[in-house]
Amino acid sequence: MPRQRAAHDPRLRSTVDVELVVPAFNEAGRLPATLAELTGFLAGRPWRSRVVVVDNGSTDGTATTVAGHPDVVVIGCARPGKGAAVRRGLESSTSRFVGFLDADLSTPVRTLTRAVAELEAGAAAAIGSRHAPGAELVTPQPLSRRVGGAVFRALARRLVPEVHDTQCGFKLFERVAVQRALAGCQVDGFAFDVELLRRIRLAGGRIAEVPVAWTDDQRSTFRPLHDGRAAFADLVRLYRAEAAL
Repeated sequence: MPRQRAAHDPRLRSTVDVELVVPAFNEAGRLPATLAELTGFLAGRPWRSRVVVVDNGSTDGTATTVAGHPDVVVIGCARPGKGAAVRRGLESSTSRFVGFLDADLSTPVRTLTRAVAELEAGAAAAIGSRHAPGAELVTPQPLSRRVGGAVFRALARRLVPEVHDTQCGFKLFERVAVQRALAGCQVDGFAFDVELLRRIRLAGGRIAEVPVAWTDDQRSTFRPLHDGRAAFADLVRLYRAEAAL
């Protein structure tokens, strides 16, 4: 069976326990090392697993780079935005647990062990947190990012009060719970996480925070002015939608 066909039709993929989505926009230079580390870690775990890279309109040959990796599936997402790419990957999954992590691996892949344990114990979501008790900032973000992040967290906590960190790029979910929540999600940008966690919470799902050892990567594709402004605008829209209920 051709690999490309299997990649685009979830029904043709083998059944796995854990599926990990990596959203990617122009990540050809970073993905080979990331995928080698990720698949190497997963090979030593007791779960059946799969890695799915969602190419979000890259122009640097990201899809071609990933297509040569024997243990990774690549699918496309024409709609721009990290939230759109993550949603595409999560919605296509047929695994028991499905989640996503950033291509820079700022959160260590070993965090998966604790996250899977939380889901096995009944959580609907197990999310990495840089601000939960026990977390460590190995290499912190620049001051401007930390200040903006603090303001964003303060506003987001009104929507998800029990969550210390909605924006850490590491989250794992029970598949049925997250796909039900995704059915009502509208945000395509970086505030996607807030909307998704809010919907899981409203459905009665338990959200477990997993403290992480965070190492900031200065090659991040996040643009503080452009993406930060858009994220705050999306947060305002979520507030308005909440008020209209």
